[in-house]
Amino acid sequence: MTSSTYWNKKVKLSGMRSKSSFLRHQILYGYVYDIDYSELREYNAALAKIGNNLNQIAKRMNATGNVYAADVKEVKELMNQVWQTQKSMLSKQPYMKQ
Repeated sequence: MTSSTYWNKKVKLSGMRSKSSFLRHQILYGYVYDIDYSELREYNAALAKIGNNLNQIAKRMNATGNVYAADVKEVKELMNQVWQTQKSMLSKQPYMKQ
């Protein structure tokens, strides 16, 4: 494999847009990571749904001036979902030594 072919393959695997960006990053930092953001997008979508539910509960509480046990229970469940989702995401992250 020629040097040019080697670098072209590395650039393609990195997902970076250009060879010059890849080489610049390589020179400055000594490494380039290929990161799959699909799980992060799913995580953000789940958090957005939870946030919307919390907003609806807050609006209902502000409109009525009442705090209902069912709303408190739902908020606790939603916060537990946030925690579980966050733990799941963090457990899937690779360990990186500094």
